[in-house]
This record gives sequence, C-alpha cells and structure tokens, in this order.
Amino acid sequence: MSSAAQDSYLAFFQYLRVEKNVSEHTMIAYKRQLEAWKHFLQEKLRIGPLDATHRHIRIYITHLHEKGMARTSIARDLSIIRTFYRFLKRESLVLESPMTFTHFPTQPNRLPRFLYTNELQALLHVCEGDDPLQQRDLALFELLYATGIRAAESCALLCDDLDFSTETVHVIGKGEKERYVPIGTYALAALERYLEDGRSKLAKRGGNDTSALFLNFRGGRLTDRGLRHVLHKRVREASHTLQISPHSLRHTFATHLLNEGADLRAVQELLGHEHLSTTQRYTHVTTERLRTIYKGAHPRA
Repeated sequence: MSSAAQDSYLAFFQYLRVEKNVSEHTMIAYKRQLEAWKHFLQEKLRIGPLDATHRHIRIYITHLHEKGMARTSIARDLSIIRTFYRFLKRESLVLESPMTFTHFPTQPNRLPRFLYTNELQALLHVCEGDDPLQQRDLALFELLYATGIRAAESCALLCDDLDFSTETVHVIGKGEKERYVPIGTYALAALERYLEDGRSKLAKRGGNDTSALFLNFRGGRLTDRGLRHVLHKRVREASHTLQISPHSLRHTFATHLLNEGADLRAVQELLGHEHLSTTQRYTHVTTERLRTIYKGAHPRA
C-alpha cells in the first residue's frame, strides 16, 4: 500500500479518536473492517483504497454475499467504509466517494431486545450480597437500568459525577456531549452502599489512587469489555435461557418508560439521542406489547 493510502488510514483513525471520540470497542470494529476492505482491494483487485470506485464497491458486496454474510453484517461493514470515504472526501484525499451511489441491503425491522420485569428482578437478585463485587454489580446494573446510559458512558464515570443531593449523574456521551440524568431511589441506595463499602475494598487491591466510579476486581477502572464479562457472568447465574448485552439494559430503560406513558422527546433527552427517529424505534416495542395484550384480552381478537 502506498504511503499516501497509509497516511489516509492514520488520519482517519485520528479523526475518530479526537473529533468523534468513539469508544475503544468502536475503534476496534472500524480497524477490523477497514483492514478487511484494504486486504480485498490489494489481493483481489490489485488497487489501493484511494483508487476504489463504485464498481469496486459492487464487486465487494457480491464477494460478501458469496461468503454467506447476513444483510445486517454487510450493511454494517458498508457503513464503516462509507464513513471512511466521507472523511477522505472532506480532507480532499479523494475527489468522490465510491459509496455515493451504493444502495444498502434492506434491513429487517427487528425489535430491540429488552428485559421483562421478572427477568430484570432475577438479574438484580443474583447481585445482592455483602461481597464487594456483588455490591458493585448491583450498583452498576441498577444505574444502567435507572438512567439508560451507555456501557462506555458508565465505565467512564468518576465518583464526582454522582450528585446525591440532586439525585443526578453527569454523563459525557458521544462527541463529548454532556447531559445530566436523574437517578432512581433503588439505584441511589445501591450506589451509596457500594461507595461506602465495596468500592473502598476494591480500591485497596489496586494500590493506585483512581477516581473511577466502577472498579474491577484488581482495583483498576472497569472497562467496557470487563462490563460485558461481568454481565455475562451474572446472566448465567440468573437464567439458563436469558441472553442480553449491556445495551439491553438501555433498551429496557427506554421501553419501560414509554410503556408507562413517558413523553418520547423526554426519553430522547435522557438517552442522549441526537435524532428523534433513533428513539422512535422503541415505540415499535410498545406497539407490539399493546398488540399482545389486545390479542390476549379481547374476546374476538
């Protein structure tokens, strides 16, 4: 690959890190996909990324279909490539994006996975106890459900971000956008107990003075990957069939609020969504629930 092409990749990742402030998890996904795109161009087409055209994109889509990739996976990969070329065009590194006339595969309208009340209670129940990790996990899951913040946002929290007097948490979201989110009484109680007992015990294991709110078993900051591992472990303890991710608690937060009649724009603000359309997908869940209730209750449904 030419030095110009290599420099374009380095500049793009710098842009993601500095301007877009993407999470490490997102950065890894972008690097993995662009590495696959670069390898395809070099090995199959014998060209560099700066020379790609719309025709090459179509060949690549055919290649992905032949590999048996799902439409959702293809659309995700194309979205990353499109973001890459938008940046290159903005920086005048290419005259035109090869993605300009590309039509993305039609996506199935899947409902976000959320927890029913009994499933949520089972998850929280296995975290109850005096062990520091149990206290941490209960405080963490209660906070995620009470606020709907993202996994990366929760891992980035500092102790000072909590304000018990106003019952809010200060969150720095995507693009360094700040917001204050209210915290419910159950989450506040779990957080207070964790801060007074469990966290101080975990902090002693690390020996380092850290202001991070959630700590791992060694006393360091809990990472996004660590959070996923913790949730997976607790889910296995709570259920043999339940399969969720940290984002499922965010889905649950939004779904439960809307099911209880919360205003859509208020939920948008709480979630930190830039566009209302992103929040609107949760209304599909509410509609589905109403349909289920109707079919089960109406005599002639």
